[in-house]
Amino acid sequence: MIKACRKGIRQAQRELYDRFVYMMKGICLRYAADEMEAEDVLQEAFIRAFKNLDSWSEKGALGAWMRRITVNMALEQYRKNKAQKNMAVVYDMKETNPVTDDGVIEKMGLDELLKKIQKLPAGFRNVFNLYAIEGYNHAEIGELMGTSEGTSKSQYSRARILLRQMIDEDVIRENKNLNYAN
Repeated sequence: MIKACRKGIRQAQRELYDRFVYMMKGICLRYAADEMEAEDVLQEAFIRAFKNLDSWSEKGALGAWMRRITVNMALEQYRKNKAQKNMAVVYDMKETNPVTDDGVIEKMGLDELLKKIQKLPAGFRNVFNLYAIEGYNHAEIGELMGTSEGTSKSQYSRARILLRQMIDEDVIRENKNLNYAN
């Protein structure tokens, strides 16, 4: 299939696309602010993968290579957006005693958690994804993001606090709704 893709055979390219589209879209959704941005990143990631298929050494897993391309495309999109906006936003980052316990998070649906991750500020969202989901360490994240290791640690901590606050707000809202219903 890879040889056929390298020769530009559309059927093989479609097979490669079908094999990796769901994994890659999942990655894009975690890094993007919304579905439309995720689709753009996904398209760019596939374009880059097909263009650079000759550079895949065939020593490592193709899926890992495709994942790395997708993460890199998502980070490039982040840098483009950051350069365009170039503005600071202040967030209410109060450390509170959480209303929820970890069991609530574990019971939360994947789609619901994904929506909360997408609501995080882009920098926090990217560091959270790279550390908690992709498994990079903070030194690697700092290098990828063009920041320091300390900044990565700080953004990850803040991302966790914001996620916890969003989850707590939902739990409080649900509890109020239940009390009103009774």
